[in-house]
Amino acid sequence: MQRIDYDSLNPEQRSAVLHEGGPLAIFAGAGSGKTRVITYRIAHLIERGVRPSSIFAVTFTNKAAREMRERVESLVGDSARGIWLGTFHSMCGRILRESGQLIGVDRNFTIYDDSDQVSLVRAIIKKLDISDRSITPRAVLSEISRAKEKQISPEAYAKDAMSGFESFVADIYPEYVEQLRKNRALDFDDMVLFALKLLKERADARQAYQQRFQHILVDEFQDVNQSQYGLVMLLGEEHKNITIVGDDDQSIYSWRGADVSLILQFSKQLPDVTVVTLERNYRSTKRILQAAHEVIKHNRSRAPKILRTDNEAGVPVTLTEVGTPRDEAMLIANVIQTGVAEGGRKYGHYAILFRTNAQSREFEEVFRSARIPHVVIGGQRFYERKEIKDMLAYLKVTANPNDTVSLLRVVNEPPRGIGTVTLTKLEEHAQAIPLWDALQSGEFQQALNQKQADAIKKFIRCIQRAREIAESGRVAPVLFELQKGSGYADALRAEDTHESRARLENLQELLNAAQRYDEEPGEHDLVTYLQEISLLSDIDQLIESEDAVSLMTAHSAKGLEFPIVFVAGLEEGVFPHSRSLSAVRGIEEERRLCYVAMTRAREQLHLTWCVHRQQMGFSTSPQLSQFVQQIPTELLTTLVERTKLESARPRTQSVSAYEYQRAQHGRVPSANTETAWNPPFEVGTQVRHPEFGVGFVVHCIPVQDDSEITVAFPGIHGTKKLMNRYARLEKA
Repeated sequence: MQRIDYDSLNPEQRSAVLHEGGPLAIFAGAGSGKTRVITYRIAHLIERGVRPSSIFAVTFTNKAAREMRERVESLVGDSARGIWLGTFHSMCGRILRESGQLIGVDRNFTIYDDSDQVSLVRAIIKKLDISDRSITPRAVLSEISRAKEKQISPEAYAKDAMSGFESFVADIYPEYVEQLRKNRALDFDDMVLFALKLLKERADARQAYQQRFQHILVDEFQDVNQSQYGLVMLLGEEHKNITIVGDDDQSIYSWRGADVSLILQFSKQLPDVTVVTLERNYRSTKRILQAAHEVIKHNRSRAPKILRTDNEAGVPVTLTEVGTPRDEAMLIANVIQTGVAEGGRKYGHYAILFRTNAQSREFEEVFRSARIPHVVIGGQRFYERKEIKDMLAYLKVTANPNDTVSLLRVVNEPPRGIGTVTLTKLEEHAQAIPLWDALQSGEFQQALNQKQADAIKKFIRCIQRAREIAESGRVAPVLFELQKGSGYADALRAEDTHESRARLENLQELLNAAQRYDEEPGEHDLVTYLQEISLLSDIDQLIESEDAVSLMTAHSAKGLEFPIVFVAGLEEGVFPHSRSLSAVRGIEEERRLCYVAMTRAREQLHLTWCVHRQQMGFSTSPQLSQFVQQIPTELLTTLVERTKLESARPRTQSVSAYEYQRAQHGRVPSANTETAWNPPFEVGTQVRHPEFGVGFVVHCIPVQDDSEITVAFPGIHGTKKLMNRYARLEKA
């Protein structure tokens, strides 16, 4: 083990790392090196002689857990592999695989992801004959999740149900729990809930885990919910060596059950806690931090802190008003292209953050047209593609044949002639026995025609062979057998279309991923592999090495950083979102979200807003976001020289950034002045395009230092929006 360089830490970091023992609360501002502190603290404990296996370190994403483990390994070597380190769900899954049998949890339980849960609830709604179309599976699941996070049983929920919707949920909730039990499956909430249940109900297990884990460290503590908080406090009850690291200013997940008050409650529950505040930022420039602080300081329920940095002042934060979301996307695209072409930047240096997923559409369309490489975080992920979900369902049935949801998904995939009528017969036979057993029963197979019976027998043999191969612990051979033996790959080859070939490539990539998993050091098995896949998030799948602009919501950006960040759509009703405007608590969370978005930027921060936006089918004229209005004028400048973007549109009654700043400060936050604009072509002019031919100009507006020209071409080309600089138009 190499010598750990504690001198590289600042005084506050060193105080936290070298803390001798007892509860420790580290309030770590954005970019203050919290990951470094927690990894150095783990390394310090090992250097002091603490057994790695007695350290329980937990964070919120697999990506963060991987980075933390890699950093610890770089400090202490291979001994870091003995640490219990992962996400809450993965750690609870490990506990339940090890000891869950004590409370009736099968160690080979299946984890139901979002789509599995929706399928199950949809089946229950059908079974209970609930015809109300306003009752959607996702709404029901959201309510059940809230109940589980607060440890409310189905019986207690039914007792307190008030509204009609809650009454429906009260009917579905117990059936949902029962179906999970029958399928030997857990959903994400169950993993924490059952681990907590184990510790509460089994004194022997509680004592064993409390003695085992001498030190508990929790990253991103502002994001814990009630169940996770209870688990941490129970595990650390004996030794009291609990270290929490978090920032109440970055608590943005209340809709997922996170409770920002718990990070403050921790200090009250453990009065002998040592509190360390990390306020030195290593990420952003002074101007970015100043602007972010001017926003977040307006929250009343926060621990007082002001981030400071030794970084340079940097360029000013920019605020730019544009006409529409399309103008906003084109402006940003132009800035990025200029930065790459003339400023030595890479596309991967840029990130565009927005409040809702729907806002990505304009950027995607403009970027595709401009041939700007980009990746949408939160779009369809690799593991959510149909062929991947199908093959993972095959793996789940192999690991746990009692997983009814997965079994029903693949029993006729690829098609084996097992239609709705046959599936109904199968479910009738499965009233008293598991579905897998019913599938193998002679009585059921005799009720089928010969072709169906042969197909079912072939399917069963495929699963049985895969189960035998799985005993080796390797996943890739199991996956290969399933792709081949099920006929799935052959069916795609026979289809022989562009789409089917792409799906085959995806299956090969899944096989490659399984091969890489098999080659990783340590013990592996199919159950563990499926658990890791089930717990992947959008951010875990972000390919950091890809040279592409990142498009994502501000929520998805948590934990990431980029040299240049655009925060788009900063209007009242958009950011902050309209749902938050009626409550102080909602506005404060939106303000924290804005703070998180702003502090993702290292070198440049650009804020944009639109004076026209289509919402709910209507054209609106929103006002500038109150969060931006809280930033002093002297901290802002404009991104580009302002031109008359609205010359071709009717004026609105909205307050523009410039009008607002004139009213508040008597000046515009820019040294630039407005300039006249002369359109390159008048409306009605006949023009020629080298590819599209002759057309007529129907619209022409200024965009940054260029013009957007809308031309109507006859025939198949239709109407095109073209940037004058690149269009090579000439009068016909």
